[in-house]
Amino acid sequence: MIQFFRKYKIPIGIFILFEMIGILFSSIFKHVFYIINFSYIGFFVALTVGLMMAGKKNARIFSEFAVGLYMFVFLGIINQENMQLEGFFYFASMGIFQAAVIHYAVAKIVGPFIFGRAWCSYACWTAMVLDILPYKIPSKPRVEKLGVFRWIIFIITLVYFCIIWFLYRDNIHYIMYISFIVGNILYYAAGIALAIIFKDNRAFCKYLCPITVFLKPASYYSLLRIYCSEQKCEKCGKCLKTCPMDVDMLDNKRSRKNGTECIQCLICVQDCPKKALSWRIGSSK
Repeated sequence: MIQFFRKYKIPIGIFILFEMIGILFSSIFKHVFYIINFSYIGFFVALTVGLMMAGKKNARIFSEFAVGLYMFVFLGIINQENMQLEGFFYFASMGIFQAAVIHYAVAKIVGPFIFGRAWCSYACWTAMVLDILPYKIPSKPRVEKLGVFRWIIFIITLVYFCIIWFLYRDNIHYIMYISFIVGNILYYAAGIALAIIFKDNRAFCKYLCPITVFLKPASYYSLLRIYCSEQKCEKCGKCLKTCPMDVDMLDNKRSRKNGTECIQCLICVQDCPKKALSWRIGSSK
């Protein structure tokens, strides 16, 4: 039993962390929903991480659909809460600390200081569709200069929200709901198109996703990181070839190439023939 807890301390820790967050918000807002919400998310993320650590290569899609569909369908469509970037701007401006604001605070603003960009691997409802496409391993080098479009999309979204906020305030909640539906359709269309063009499932994440404006700075300081053992590594380069985000996993420094792009998918850990890569809590310069 002790060996089990040692081996799976990270997924167990993830589940406990989400339970604590759920209890905290339930205590603050006096509603059991938050315990149910974070227990659900924490359970599926922790279970999937555990399965990934146990060598189940395709387990990640399980969490992506379980959590992604919950947020997209239940919170977004049924509860009519815009969970996209403009929804965060809307609810934050209204001073409403509900689904979208809590989601961004936990998963995309504060959370990345702990678990990096794991959201992109285990809960993103855009990536859950893109990850079932056949281009799992990038066939072409990353085009670094195209990353500027993520900032352009972010600014366009902010400007769009400001226009709605000042000119269409009376109907803003309905407009935000329609924006959520239309926005996701555009995201899926752009993501699939880019995947086909670049032969890369994660091309949307690299070049268009505006959420990385929040994720990248915080993930630089992430407590959970993937490390390479210099004693075990034979520099075969397999991790460099299979990483969907083109991260240099041979370099343990935080400043490693594309380091803030790491989505903690554990593909490199699973594929390393010498088991030189590990996912653990620590720090490097």
